Amino acid sequence: MTYYIEKVVLEGQIDINSYLNGLAAVKYLKENELDLAADVVFFVGENGTGKSTLLEAIAVSLGFNPEGGTRNFSFSTKDTHSSLSSLIRTGKKKNPRDGFFLRAESFYNVATNIDRMDEEPSFGPPIVDSYGGVSLHEQSHGESFLALVQNRFGGNGLYLLDEPEAALSPMRQIALLGEINNLVKRNSQFVIATHSPILMAYPGAKIIEFSEKGLREVFYKDTEHYVITKSFLDDPGRYFRYLFD
Repeated sequence: MTYYIEKVVLEGQIDINSYLNGLAAVKYLKENELDLAADVVFFVGENGTGKSTLLEAIAVSLGFNPEGGTRNFSFSTKDTHSSLSSLIRTGKKKNPRDGFFLRAESFYNVATNIDRMDEEPSFGPPIVDSYGGVSLHEQSHGESFLALVQNRFGGNGLYLLDEPEAALSPMRQIALLGEINNLVKRNSQFVIATHSPILMAYPGAKIIEFSEKGLREVFYKDTEHYVITKSFLDDPGRYFRYLFD
């Protein structure tokens, strides 16, 4: 497969006083290009290292709405996205037919925008039909998110997901892995920022760990998320003795 995005390169000059200079992702891009040539790429690591900021910048540089949605979404609740999108270039060989940028924190705004667009006069079918035919607001957060993936993601697409596990129970996260695999078989590529050790277990995924030491590709069982989660589940009492004493 020729991937829709194969790398990210920093080409612009970041203001010396910008908070972006303190992010591990930006520090790395100043000296390296980031390889994204894989069907499924995970950005993992601690909060504050720049995972979501970089994912957002990739999305905006490709024409997606900063708050989420397709390239046709143009609503704005509050302009808070960084300037990084104008300073990077994504190396790509071809354009996807489909695409979506999902960010858990603003999914409510996406659902609201869909309802508002359907309230306007139109000669075409309701937009919500592409999302399962039921308003995303009339479903639970997890149900609406899976409805989005199952009905709106059509394949031959680039899908950028920011912490999708926020909406999903462990069983629904496993269901999402099945949906991701179905879409990969239909010539799709995913880039996902996540803290979920369930999601990052996807076979053959490229896992890029963000830390203060920089960015590096790691094996699944070497991620901090896997190591800590397994250690805790094996012996939670050991953590409680340390935390509570």
